[in-house]
Order: sequence, then C-alpha cells, then structure tokens
Amino acid sequence: MLTVKNLRKKYSKEEVVKGISFQVNNGEIAVLLGPNGAGKSTTIKCIAGLLKYIGSIELNGYENKSIEAKKFLGYVPEVPSMFDLLTVYEHIEYMAAAYGISNYRELAEELLERFDLSDKRNKLGKELSKGMMQKVSICCALIVKPKVILFDEPLVGLDPKAIKELKKAFLELRDSGCSILISTHIIDSIDEFWDKVLIMKEGNIILSGTRQELEDRKESLEQIFFDVTEENV
Repeated sequence: MLTVKNLRKKYSKEEVVKGISFQVNNGEIAVLLGPNGAGKSTTIKCIAGLLKYIGSIELNGYENKSIEAKKFLGYVPEVPSMFDLLTVYEHIEYMAAAYGISNYRELAEELLERFDLSDKRNKLGKELSKGMMQKVSICCALIVKPKVILFDEPLVGLDPKAIKELKKAFLELRDSGCSILISTHIIDSIDEFWDKVLIMKEGNIILSGTRQELEDRKESLEQIFFDVTEENV
C-alpha cells in the first residue's frame, strides 16, 4: 500500500506540489494524470525518495526513505539512465544484487525474452537506444518483484510489442497484490486497466475517484479530464 499525506515540494520559492494526499491500495492500479507541469513527475520522485519534501509518504507502513520500504519498491523513471560500461544483463544483475536477490536468473531470462532483449544482453549501456534503455529499466524494476511500483510515462518510446507486454505486466502486478502508480499525460494509453484516477493541475489533485465512481458520471475519462483541467482557463 502507498499512502501520501499532505505532500509539498518547492523548487526555490515556487511550490510545485501543494499539499496533496492520496492512497493506492494493494492490488490497485492508480493513474496520475495531468498536463505538463502539473507536478506529476515531482510527486513520483518524492515517493521514490529522490527529492526532499514536506509531508508523509509510507510504503506498506514504512517511511519511504527507510531501508525496509526500499526493499519492495520498484521505479521506472521517465528518462532512463544506464551505466555506460555495464551490459544489459549486468544491469539486471546489479539490481538483483542491490536488493539482495539470489534466485533471479530464471525471471531475468523471461524478462529479456518478453521485451525482446535476449539478443541484446551483451550490449553496453552506452550502445542502447532510448527505447531499449526504457525496456532495460522496466526489467530492472520487475526483477525485484516489487510490492509497490512507480511508473513515470512508461509507454513513451516503446515499440508496439513492448507496450503490449508492459500492459500485461501491469495486470499481472495487480493480480499479485502490488500497488501500482502510473504517471502519464497520454490518457488513451491507460484507459482500459486503471482502478483509480488522480488528476493533477498546478500542483493540486483536483479530482480523485475509482473507475466505478467515474463511470457513474456517464462520461469518458478523457472528457472528465478536459472538463476539470480546463475549468477557469
């Protein structure tokens, strides 16, 4: 479970996240939607423990920057970054070692095959395209079998097969009881599988609801998104 309470983040004097609170339950896919500059990526980075912030963030009851929390957190950043001189497979090995996982090899092979990286396993990080780096980043997040996982614009730059496989992985993670938070501004990319939506604008969550709650409004997610984000524009 992911619990965020009164999260605030400033860059210099500008407050870009303004006291937001939300929860992602076990076995739930929540999507964080919003236009560019809404504060989505900053929120994700705060949860991942990469930024200082004011407020409370807990993963399964543990403070997010604690060792206990980090043991079961997965994170796929918006901009993947690889070690220049590590191979694709060594990146997965490195992540498994960092999490103290020893029985990862079978899953590693499955992930390489799934994301068409088997024949790229010995390529160095500096030799990879952005799309390949994104797929390696996904493999590194999935190898730890996370209980809470964060995706920041995960479908951007992926080929159609990788998009299909990642969407299947979202559902598998949900079925395993994982709490999943996906940040995106591409609404139709996630429309078929979300359970909860959080719409951000100018650092605030301006709408939060479950799929059933929004379906009761008899409007599409896209229409609801534009209705609330374009108010008072």
